[in-house]
Amino acid sequence: MIIPKPKAFLFDLNGTMINDMAFHNEAWHSILTQDLGASISFDAVKKQMYGKNQDLLERVFGVGHFSQEQIDQISIEKEHRYQAAYKKHLTLIAGLKEFMEKAKQSGIQMAIGSAAIPFNINFVLDNLNIRSYFKTIVSAEDVVNSKPDPETFTKGAQILGIDASECIVFEDAPKGVEAAQNAGMKCIALTTMHTKEEFSAYNNIIAFIEDYTDPVLQDLF
Repeated sequence: MIIPKPKAFLFDLNGTMINDMAFHNEAWHSILTQDLGASISFDAVKKQMYGKNQDLLERVFGVGHFSQEQIDQISIEKEHRYQAAYKKHLTLIAGLKEFMEKAKQSGIQMAIGSAAIPFNINFVLDNLNIRSYFKTIVSAEDVVNSKPDPETFTKGAQILGIDASECIVFEDAPKGVEAAQNAGMKCIALTTMHTKEEFSAYNNIIAFIEDYTDPVLQDLF
């Protein structure tokens, strides 16, 4: 890998820092089918899991189907189900703690850019005691337009004071990689939930990794 040494790492959260996307998929599938009566398969739900919770509901049911109050209630119920199922499994993806520590010692700034709501971000950061690594956190509540719009990542870079060309994004979802590409940022894709082939539309990926023990990451320092 021949790239300029980055000044910042921007991490998506779910599926990128923790391997939890199957739990989100299960929670959403039960909400959509059992509670809300949608006829949608488990795999089809998987393809819709990007952007804000409201965006997902609108893609499945159409804009205006639910009131904002209903959307908020559905969203928090989904997160409660996800957290109850996942908490006993909560752990960082292999090698990430050591990778973040090396980045910190190397003076590389770190931020989180996630479509998750603060309720879920806090669940991860506080239970794993890793909040101190991140200078800023951009959540679903901090942006107008969610991924694949670049706002999540451009806002994080602006807060850090780092140019997009000097940032590396870590993502697990094709739409997240697309958001990074739209932001003018290189990306490292984790294959925790999607295959390499599912990222074929994007030209900003500099490496695919299964976890943070991959030796290719040493080229970033």
